[in-house]
Amino acid sequence: MKVLLGGSPECKPSWIMFRHTLCVARGLCAAMSFLAVMAPLSLPASAQTADGKAVEKATGPAQPPPAQPADEYSSIQRSVSGPAGNPECVWLGRRVVSLLWRDDIDTAFRHLDLYDRFGCPAGHIQATFRCLILHESSIDPKAPDSLNGRVEACWINPSQPASTPPPAAAAAPAKETTSQ
Repeated sequence: MKVLLGGSPECKPSWIMFRHTLCVARGLCAAMSFLAVMAPLSLPASAQTADGKAVEKATGPAQPPPAQPADEYSSIQRSVSGPAGNPECVWLGRRVVSLLWRDDIDTAFRHLDLYDRFGCPAGHIQATFRCLILHESSIDPKAPDSLNGRVEACWINPSQPASTPPPAAAAAPAKETTSQ
């Protein structure tokens, strides 16, 4: 009679049963962990008082809804003449310029291929990037919205005059020495 790894042949069924039980226990733990993570996400957002009435959150003054992309693209289309104002050209072009600014050249070229495929003007990318370089002093690297805002402004009007650098600290007035 052959002896298998794991002991005698009589011990084999109990070893298989132990492994099966361990697998079932692991599956139950995974399911419980999944439910523990998902349960808070499925609860309603409003809280209730002891008598079951919903508590309203004080949100302060009503805020206007964020600008809809369709409104944004239609206003840009009115501002920019030609195909550079088309929504697909605006979206892809601003992405290309932002990617170029962040030195992600490979991704920028992939987007540029799509930009060309849609028949968008390549000269507008160049003019927008030139504008971005000329206005680089107004871009805060710690605030991503400053880059997006500047790219949008340069996309709408790439021939903006270059911003002047902030003046140096005012020199202290020279003290006149009087001779006595």
